[in-house]
Amino acid sequence: MDIQRQIPASFDRVQRNQYGYNAKQVDQFMQRARVSFESPQSAGRPVKSADVRAVSFDPVKGGYAAAGVDAALDRLEDALALRERDELVAERGEEAWLREIGRLAGLLRGRLHRPDGQRFRRPAKAKARSYNTTDVDDLCHELIGYLEEDKPLSVDNVRRAVFRPAVGKDGYEENQVDAFLDRVVELMAAID
Repeated sequence: MDIQRQIPASFDRVQRNQYGYNAKQVDQFMQRARVSFESPQSAGRPVKSADVRAVSFDPVKGGYAAAGVDAALDRLEDALALRERDELVAERGEEAWLREIGRLAGLLRGRLHRPDGQRFRRPAKAKARSYNTTDVDDLCHELIGYLEEDKPLSVDNVRRAVFRPAVGKDGYEENQVDAFLDRVVELMAAID
């Protein structure tokens, strides 16, 4: 895997009066990821695909354009997930990997098969931001098709899913949906 293709040396910046990702934070994370990817044994704490999924950067004026950084993070996450799968298979065999995939898929299916409008918690606070239930349920139907009917669905479609906003109990709790989608991305990256 060509790490230079996964993590470019620099990213385009937004205009000075626009917000982008904090360049210093991005550069530090990418350097840590580069070292971890090239020689994981020399990294103090190697960067894992889950670390890439969870990373966030402060918004600053004149920072890096989010689209370029996000695309590089997606490629890096995919490369790390592939390596993690290969390491698991080498260490414990393909059956162990298949069991792990089956366990994760089973957890996800349990929530996916709940009725529309009942898949996730509703926010406790009346004015809390939430996600439109129909939008989230529509994506869940696509995920069922992907997992059970071999219908095509790109992991990037899940990563970039956007839901209309809702307020309070009219929508699903954002944190719970986001955590679920992180696990979906983890599964899809391991499968593909």
